[in-house]
Amino acid sequence: MLLRHIHYLLAVVEHRNFTRAAEALHVSQPTLSQQIKQLEEQLGVQLLDRSGRTVRATDAGAAYVDYARRALRELEAGRRAIHEVQDLTRGTLRLLTTPTFTSYLVGPLVARFNARYAGIVLQIREMPLDAIAAALAEDEADLGIAFSEVRSEEIECQPLFVEKLSVVVGAHHPFARRHTPITPQDLAREPLALLSADFATRAHVDAYLRKQKIAPLIAIEANTIQAIVEIVRCGKAVTILPDAIARENPALKEIALTPRLPHRTVALLRRTEGYRSAASLAFAELAETMTQDEFR
Repeated sequence: MLLRHIHYLLAVVEHRNFTRAAEALHVSQPTLSQQIKQLEEQLGVQLLDRSGRTVRATDAGAAYVDYARRALRELEAGRRAIHEVQDLTRGTLRLLTTPTFTSYLVGPLVARFNARYAGIVLQIREMPLDAIAAALAEDEADLGIAFSEVRSEEIECQPLFVEKLSVVVGAHHPFARRHTPITPQDLAREPLALLSADFATRAHVDAYLRKQKIAPLIAIEANTIQAIVEIVRCGKAVTILPDAIARENPALKEIALTPRLPHRTVALLRRTEGYRSAASLAFAELAETMTQDEFR
């Protein structure tokens, strides 16, 4: 059964005449009659009553015509949906991110995307880097925001900006009044409030402390960045966080450290050679533009 069979049948039912239907379809009458016959043979039922002066649908034909018209309406809706998805008036974008970026990057980025493409539904999930890579490889998401440390041929990375880690204290901490950089030895004497070991940030902090051969005084561990921010803001603990987080909170202060803490490349992750929807391409372009303006 072909789509033209349905169009031919509906034209005959509408015009109640093969000749007029053939003229409207710009086909010959024998061709039209042959196509209707093929449809009837495929369905195993007579669709048209040709015995009178005008052609009309049989009972079976009338039932079939109702479904045929409904099917054409759905197909037309599908055609419109394709165009709406391509012009970003509708669609879905599945985005994964590590918790670090939820605290300072995802909010403004998603707000701009939503303001520009209000019809796109965003589905956002937080998860560790390894889980993001696995989900992208299994096509369970369209894009991920994480660090470029993924080592998989199935995942490609689009660098966005370099994230800098900083020593961060509350406004009332003695470090906040210093005008010269602190040393790792200074840091070793302070109670630290750090993210828990399942954060990629913590792995970088631990590696730095080991390299400097200091034994830190870890007083507090938390599994949310917001908890660390509030603990440091209200107390005397010191933390190490991305500098963008400190810049966004006027109650926190970045402290220079020598040797400096490591830098990491933030990237947009996607499945290598995977399907690129219009929404994912638009989000990637916006992410590159925004981060270039604000973080480079």
